[in-house]
Amino acid sequence: MSKISHFFYDYLVQAGMNTTAAKYLNMIILLIISVVLIFLIDRLVRKILRTISTRIARSSSTNFDDILISNRAPGNIAHIVPWVLALEFTPIIFSDFLYAENIIEKALEVFGIVLVLWIVRSILHSIKDYLKKLPTLKDKPIASYIQVFMIFAWFAGFIFAFTIITGRSIWTFFAALGTASAILILVFRDTILGFVASIQVSVNDMVRIGDWITFEKYGADGDVVEITLATVKVQNFDKTITTIPTYALISDSFKNWRGMMNSQGRRIKRALHIKMDSIKYLSQQDVDRLKDIQLISNYLNTLQGKIDTFNTANNIDKNLLINGRNLTNIGVFRKYTEAYIKNHTAINKDMTIMVRQLAPTSKGLPVEIYAFSADKRWVNYEYIMADIFDHLLAAVNYFDLELFEELSSSSLKAH
Repeated sequence: MSKISHFFYDYLVQAGMNTTAAKYLNMIILLIISVVLIFLIDRLVRKILRTISTRIARSSSTNFDDILISNRAPGNIAHIVPWVLALEFTPIIFSDFLYAENIIEKALEVFGIVLVLWIVRSILHSIKDYLKKLPTLKDKPIASYIQVFMIFAWFAGFIFAFTIITGRSIWTFFAALGTASAILILVFRDTILGFVASIQVSVNDMVRIGDWITFEKYGADGDVVEITLATVKVQNFDKTITTIPTYALISDSFKNWRGMMNSQGRRIKRALHIKMDSIKYLSQQDVDRLKDIQLISNYLNTLQGKIDTFNTANNIDKNLLINGRNLTNIGVFRKYTEAYIKNHTAINKDMTIMVRQLAPTSKGLPVEIYAFSADKRWVNYEYIMADIFDHLLAAVNYFDLELFEELSSSSLKAH
C-alpha cells in the first residue's frame, strides 16, 4: 500500500525535488488518476447495468422493470461501485495528509448515505408508479405514504450524517433535538398537519384520486389528480389546477361527488316559478280542451268522473267553481309534468321521480322537478335537463299559467 501511495513521490525525490513539494505533487497526480479512473468505471458500470436491465425489461412480462429504468434506479445503483473505490483510494491518495484524508472520508460516508436514499427513493417511486397502474389502487393516495416514509428516511439519514460529521453519538443529537423541538414543530407545522390529515383522509376514505370535489373556499371544482403529504391537486373543469392543503380536507367542509358518480343517475333539481295570479279553477270547457293532451287525457277522464260523482252526490252548487271539488290548472300542470318526466327516455325510472310544490315566495309558486338522469356525464346531463325544461317552459301556456319574471327597465317603459 505504501509503495502505491508513494509511487510518484520516490521518482520526484530522486529527480531532485524537495520532499514537501514531492508529497503534494504525488497526491495531486494520484488524485487526478483516481478521479479519471472512478469516472470511467462509473460510466462503464452504468452502461452495463443499463444494458442488462433493458434486456430484462424487454423479455419480462411485467412493466415494473420498465418503471425502474424510467426512475433511474439502475443508474443510482451503479454509483455504488465507484463510491466503494473512492473510499478505498482515499487512504492511498492522502496517506501523507491525514487531516484531509479524514475530511474526504467523512464526505464520502455522507455521500454514501445520500446515495442510499437516492436508491431507496427511486425504488419507492417505481413502486408508486406501478401500484397506481393497478385498478384497485390507482385511486389511493400512495404518494402520501411514500412521502411519509421518505421523510423518516431522510431524517434517519440526517442523524447518521450528523454523527459522522461531528463524531458524536446519536443520543447527543436527540438531546439537542429535544431542546429545539418547539422550533422544529413551528417549521414543520404544515408537514405534521399534512401527515395527520393524509392518514385520516385515507382511513376514512374521504377523497380518492379521480374523485370530483367542490371546495368553494379554495375555488376548486373538478377532479382530484394528486394527493400528497402537503397538498391535494384538483384539475378544475376549465383545466386550471387548484392546490389545496391536505389538512384543509379535515378542517373545512367540501363536497365529494363520488356518491353521485357511483349511483345509477345524476340528480335534476330545478323549479319553475309560476305567477300566483295565473292560477285558477278549470271550467268544464278548460277540462275538455286539456283532454286533447295525450299524456293526461286518461287522468282527466278518470278524475273528472270522480269529481262529478262527488259533486252530484253532495248536491254541490256548481254555479260557482269554488264550490265542491274542482280541478286547477296548476294541479293538472303538475300532473302533466310528472307524466312527462316519467315517460322521458333519459330519466332513470328506478330512482326517485317527483314533481312538488314548494312554499310560495315573492317570486311566485315554485313547482320543482326532482328526478335523476340516466346519463351522468356532464355534457349529456346538461343537455337532458335543458331538453326537459325547454318543453315545460313552452307547455306552461297550454294550462293558462304564466311564469314569474322580474320587470326590467324596458318592461316598465312599455307599461
